[in-house]
Amino acid sequence: MSDQPKPQSTRLSVLIPFGIVTLIWGSTWIVITGQLGQVPPSWSVAYRFAIGGVAMLGWGLWRRERLKLDGRGVRFAAVLGLMQFVLNFNFVYRAELYVTSGLVAVVFALLLVPNAILSRIFLGQRMGAQLIVGSVIAMSGIALLFIHEARIDSGGAGRTLTGIAITIAGVCAASVANVMQATQTARAYPMAAMLGWAMLWGASVDAAFAWVTTGPPRFDWSLPYVAGLLYLGLAASALAFTLYFGVIRTIGPAKAAYSGVLVPVIAMALSTLFEGYRWSLLAGLGAALAMTGLVVALRARRPDR
Repeated sequence: MSDQPKPQSTRLSVLIPFGIVTLIWGSTWIVITGQLGQVPPSWSVAYRFAIGGVAMLGWGLWRRERLKLDGRGVRFAAVLGLMQFVLNFNFVYRAELYVTSGLVAVVFALLLVPNAILSRIFLGQRMGAQLIVGSVIAMSGIALLFIHEARIDSGGAGRTLTGIAITIAGVCAASVANVMQATQTARAYPMAAMLGWAMLWGASVDAAFAWVTTGPPRFDWSLPYVAGLLYLGLAASALAFTLYFGVIRTIGPAKAAYSGVLVPVIAMALSTLFEGYRWSLLAGLGAALAMTGLVVALRARRPDR
């Protein structure tokens, strides 16, 4: 029997938050479509992270954590907020104006690629052979899901390509934020304070951008919009990002990004229940390959050292 320790990514302290994040974010793609009505996307994003930021700071205050940031912390939070909570989400919300939520979720699973590349460049983290094999298997599954979703998208090639390009821009912004969370600077500050201020910085920029481009604030007081907004602000932002960034700090950005591999599978499963989505052989095979690649990658021993 091997006396090598199990990789950290197979421990319950990682798998449980990893699973919670994946389930929450797998459901957000349907919820986001309900935010795209009479309220401009930029205002919806601003409201979401204002709620999330206040919740994070409130949580930190309740735990009696230090909420004040020094100059370096303020700059770090501002850049993190710009990348994660402004560029990333404005791109994602707009992408869903052009293509289906399922296709956006599938394209966003490509996050593991820039995460691995940027981790190698800025953090010196290498991908081991097993992680590479898992990535190839998972990306093959994502490719099949992509082909399936592109076939059923009725928006036309031009709209589909536009939606994909916007989503990829969001992926790149999210990847920068992911790698930032694995740095020593991020570890120097309490998670609640860093995330809370980053969300509020992001919400402020989102609101300014929304006002300039779409006019004064607009809001939808209908129950579906408000309930969806609270879910996105509290569960999908305050809770999920706390857990996800904690996972990044433990196993690295490359492995943590595998949550995005399962997200489109979960999104499609929920779409089956609530939107009448019908699985094809191609989609089923893609989902199976994505999950197989995930298992192979997460069982890799020290792939990023």
